[in-house]
Amino acid sequence: MDCLSLCFRSEFLNPESSSALSQFPKLNRFAYLIAADGEINRNPYVVVIFVVYIIAMAVGVGALLLWTLVALVVYLLLKWLLGRKYWQNLGIPCEEPHWLLGSMWGLRTTRTFNDVWTDYYKKYRLSGPFAGFYWFQRPAVFVLEPSLAKLILIKEFNKFTDRGFFHNPEDDPLSGQLFLLDGHKWKSMRHKLSSTFTSGKMKYMFPTVVKVSHEFTEVFGQMADNSPIVEVRELLARFTTDVIGTCAFGIDCSSLKDPEAEFRKMGRRALTENRHGSLGIAFLNSFPKLSRKLHLKMTAEPIEQFFMRIVKETVKFREQNQIRRNDFMDQLIDLKNNQIIKTESGDNINLTIEEIAAQAFVFFAAGFETSSTTMGFALYELAQHPDIQQRVRVECQEVIQKYGGELTYESMKELVYLDQVISETLRLYTVLPVLNRECLEDFVVPDNPKYVIKKGMPILIPAGAMHRDERFYPNPDAFNPDNFSPERVKNRDSVEWLPFGDGPRNCIGMRFGQMQARIGMAMLLKDFKFSVCDETAFPMKYDLESFLIASKTGISLRVERV
Repeated sequence: MDCLSLCFRSEFLNPESSSALSQFPKLNRFAYLIAADGEINRNPYVVVIFVVYIIAMAVGVGALLLWTLVALVVYLLLKWLLGRKYWQNLGIPCEEPHWLLGSMWGLRTTRTFNDVWTDYYKKYRLSGPFAGFYWFQRPAVFVLEPSLAKLILIKEFNKFTDRGFFHNPEDDPLSGQLFLLDGHKWKSMRHKLSSTFTSGKMKYMFPTVVKVSHEFTEVFGQMADNSPIVEVRELLARFTTDVIGTCAFGIDCSSLKDPEAEFRKMGRRALTENRHGSLGIAFLNSFPKLSRKLHLKMTAEPIEQFFMRIVKETVKFREQNQIRRNDFMDQLIDLKNNQIIKTESGDNINLTIEEIAAQAFVFFAAGFETSSTTMGFALYELAQHPDIQQRVRVECQEVIQKYGGELTYESMKELVYLDQVISETLRLYTVLPVLNRECLEDFVVPDNPKYVIKKGMPILIPAGAMHRDERFYPNPDAFNPDNFSPERVKNRDSVEWLPFGDGPRNCIGMRFGQMQARIGMAMLLKDFKFSVCDETAFPMKYDLESFLIASKTGISLRVERV
């Protein structure tokens, strides 16, 4: 890119002047730029590049390349300097950004992602509907009021449908997952996949989850018999890995029997490995469109190869042998063979094998980690509150006994207090502590004309921080399942509890995740008692590297048979 092309980028010029300039030979356009003083924006970037161009012409065409590089550096420097003052110039409250990390100073060295969101929320929560934020060097909106969150997630959803994350299905097939997709492709894919998670489909998959839970409690008991101190986080992750591996791929993952099973290892790697490291991921998500043009990929090659192979083999085997299991994979195969979705351009196509792999991959990677983390933190809190633990245990035992000694799909609705325990755990330990959106058109916050969200701007809704706001939850740092009694839930706005998001783009797998957690917790609590021990972390130490809420060293508890 040379000086001239930089000068005539559309953002530097008025729309009216762009067409006129295109009629001039390149070497004469700067004369027109001076003559057309009334038409050209008085933009500092244009001025600097113009001066550099004149110097380059003075020293000779041979030096033009060198001066072009100098101009580019100056352009980027000016853009960086002006961008750092974006919110200050508008009078919107914000922190002075770090030169590289923006508002996320200390990230992964002294602060977790959740620390960043929580600290910022506490600092500005009473200052207005949102605060200014810098996602690295990119200006972003940091939502402070539930009323604005409700507009973004529900009432004005059509203006905020996209998440704005990097995805590049053409070069990186597993990035073509529902969570990352935008536009028409997301809408159509969401519509098709919604039928996978209906109550009827949950009922079909329920016996499979219960079957795995029996094996889970057997392995759990063996470990507790061998040693009274059990690190529960890893065991819970192996349980959810086997559940989702079975429901999504129809495969016996065997991670409960073998902690080094291939699926378990790949599950760990899927959450921790990528192609370009932490800074690379930051670049991909800060500049997703540019990254796609550069044909960059996010998924590590071994992970892509593993899941693509598993999906291709599973689909081929089921189609050749006409096997149906009424699970997630069946639904994806139906989309491949019988149903149609729309591309981002609006064209109708069938689901490809790569798209099947992407949906199965996100169902697996997201499902096993979020549910196992939630159950781990629930046991951590119950170990500190034996009275609450006993109450929920009695409920589980009575309900299971009522239904002939087995958990049934119908019995789940009677585990009311267990559901409150899980909901309260999700409030205190919101696994995905921030919701991301991108503005699709300029939006003025009602009754706040100064607060304008510009088209293309990233939006952060700090759900985890809001969950610990005393305006919505009295004594917010205390574990209190009564926060989710039917009476309190009825009187609470839905956007004051957002572990699964809200509105049309909430978590599509919410029902499955809740079902999996309820089954796992009920089966454990009816047979085992949990208490703290010397190895239990107080206070909880969190993983600095993880975008999710995650324990740094695991969760060790004393376990006894009831």
